[in-house]
Amino acid sequence: MLNTQDNGPFYHGTKAKLNIGDYLSAGYHSNYRPKVIMNHIYFTALKDGAGLAAALAKGEGTEYVYQVEPTGEFEDDPNVTDKKFKGNPTRSYRSVYPLKVVGKITDYKRLTDEERELWKKRLEAVNKHDEDIIN
Repeated sequence: MLNTQDNGPFYHGTKAKLNIGDYLSAGYHSNYRPKVIMNHIYFTALKDGAGLAAALAKGEGTEYVYQVEPTGEFEDDPNVTDKKFKGNPTRSYRSVYPLKVVGKITDYKRLTDEERELWKKRLEAVNKHDEDIIN
């Protein structure tokens, strides 16, 4: 489904160091459900949302937020849209098509250590309940 209601700009948060012109694609393990290999690549139109994703991404090290451009159709992320929040206030999207990295973003809100620990506990609780993820 093509989403024409949001023209971006769009962002992706990760701990992977990327270069302008690189592509992000689906097919990797979920940051939030490690046993799940994702069929989509996820992104948001909110810089701070991408910053949260970078903070919660697998691994240690530097957090990165990149400005990205979808290379094909995309849809609202069904894991948050209308499931956890009415509508799509997080402006979260997903696509089976790659995202092209077009910029590196540094002016986003970074989580404090306390906020990061709270989010990690929330994710642990979700994983214990084995909540379904729409993949």
